[in-house]
Parts: sequence; structure tokens; C-alpha cells
Amino acid sequence: MLNRKEREVMKEVFSLCGEEGKCLVAAADLLRALPRKEKFTEEGLERTLRALELDDYFEMISSDRKGEKMYVISLHPKGAAYRRSAVQLRRGLALRLVWTVLSAVLAFFVGLLLRKLF
Repeated sequence: MLNRKEREVMKEVFSLCGEEGKCLVAAADLLRALPRKEKFTEEGLERTLRALELDDYFEMISSDRKGEKMYVISLHPKGAAYRRSAVQLRRGLALRLVWTVLSAVLAFFVGLLLRKLF
């Protein structure tokens, strides 16, 4: 399961790679695309990208082009299915929330029924 920073980076990488599943992106462009509230640094971004690469979401090659850090990213099947897994995660959380609320309502009514009986 991905943490918040990894989810944000993976969402951006997925959107940049698009249909092809491959992209060439500058580190500065990727940092600008990420939300400000996460406060990514270039070193933090590099660590997060390496962690995602180790988790087999994509293959990444980094290089320098005219002093600018560049990444060549190729999505693996796990990375290409990221959007689907994110939707499934949200559905699962919503189902758990609904189940919890229904259980609480049922427990409330059972409590009322027991009070009436005893």
C-alpha cells in the first residue's frame, strides 16, 4: 500500500506517461506538478521515485541534460493498473464506512428494543 507522497507522485507519473506508458520528464517539471502541501524536495522526490521503482510500478532511468535532472519512466503492468487500484481502494473504503454506519444504526435499534423488552 502506498503512502500519501507515493500516491501523489504515482498519480502524476501516471498522468504524464498517458496512453504510451513512457515519458521523459524533468525533475523540476515533476516537482511543479506535485501539490504544494506535500513540500517535496528534489532529494525527497528522488527517494520516492526509487521506492516506487523498487515496488515495480515503473522502470526509471535518470540522467543529466544540460545540468538539468531528467527521468525516463516506463510503466510496468503494476504501474499501468495504478488508476484501477486507486479506484478499488476508494470503493473499499466507502464500503467499510457504509458498513460501519449501518452496524452502528443496527446496534442502536437493538439497544432500543432490548430496553423496551426488559
